Amino acid sequence: MAKEKKKLERKNWISSFALIGEAKVNDEYSFSMDNKSEKSDWVYHRMNLGVDCGDICGTVYAELMGGYGAERDMVVYVHGKNEDGTDDWDNRFEIDWDDRDNEEILETVGDFCFMTVGIEKSKEGKTFYKKFLTQYDLIAYVKEHLEDGMVVNVKGNLKYSSYNGNTQVKKEINSIALSKAENRSKYGAKFIQTMLLTKDSIGATDKENGVIQINAKVLDYLKEYKGKTVKAQIPYAKTFEFEADLSNKEMVEKIMTKVFKVTKGVTEATFEGDLVEGGAVVNVTVDDIPDDIKVLIELGVYTEEEALQKCSDDTNKARRMVIRKPQIKMVEDADGNKTPVIQKFEKKYAEEDLVMDFMDEEDESVDEAQEPTEEPIIATEEEEDWLKDL
Repeated sequence: MAKEKKKLERKNWISSFALIGEAKVNDEYSFSMDNKSEKSDWVYHRMNLGVDCGDICGTVYAELMGGYGAERDMVVYVHGKNEDGTDDWDNRFEIDWDDRDNEEILETVGDFCFMTVGIEKSKEGKTFYKKFLTQYDLIAYVKEHLEDGMVVNVKGNLKYSSYNGNTQVKKEINSIALSKAENRSKYGAKFIQTMLLTKDSIGATDKENGVIQINAKVLDYLKEYKGKTVKAQIPYAKTFEFEADLSNKEMVEKIMTKVFKVTKGVTEATFEGDLVEGGAVVNVTVDDIPDDIKVLIELGVYTEEEALQKCSDDTNKARRMVIRKPQIKMVEDADGNKTPVIQKFEKKYAEEDLVMDFMDEEDESVDEAQEPTEEPIIATEEEEDWLKDL
């Protein structure tokens, strides 16, 4: 009898990002409002927000889209609160679309249902925050109040999908707030990602850039595949990078063995890192535009802003996810004692658990993988200090 597969779950799974830097707002490019779908009654707003995250990370783009059905009865799905004000995830209910701003109803909704924006200040100079249940309303508010050059902290979730056999990463915004970063040295683009590692995860070494490829799997929800209902967490193949001093072979080998090496099965681990998109920001000016394109501006084929956007080196720039260190959490036991624990769990799954039966044999968008210990690896004081320096 074949062994029953273990269900893939995102329990205690993290897939998030945070961008700190200057908002790059261009109304024609950053916002697309009240678009109408050609296939249905769907009307939606779209936001594609660039954030200048400094000289190392470059300008990183995050997005959000949301709307409503113009010819249907729309509802917003939410959950409630417990008596102590915490979220009651089991108390699920619906709110009519027209009631999504009803303050009395919103008081009954759990905090985690809301997205937050804090980009306005009171007369006293304090940032005040607005909460939104829908992406549609958040985008409209941000378009009205966000100004180019504002120093912001943009947070959200990393979403993975497959297109033409390649894994795509989307940064989906769930909060925007003014940042207290006072200069560019404080800017950055961080991510925290839980991933699955196998015996084949340690990949090629790039000596020129001083990185080692880490070939991992990340889980994300898939509703449908080639017309078949799936509704499951799917492992997507994604290559990350780990920067290391390749001249110190002994130290590199120790790091690979301690952090990334898997001898059997599939290990689940969580890492912190940087999003790097094209390095330093290059501001294209009108003088940088080729003469033949300047002619198109004069003829009205392109506006000056459109031409500047087209001529910027955005489409070809690298989009890298650079792992810096494994995540460490303080875990409290029954006696209240806290211990630093590396978020790494071996033998979490068996090899066959990662093979998707609904995939065609020739389809390579979900690769084969191996098995992972439910037992967490406990960091000693020396290891904790060493890992923080990675």
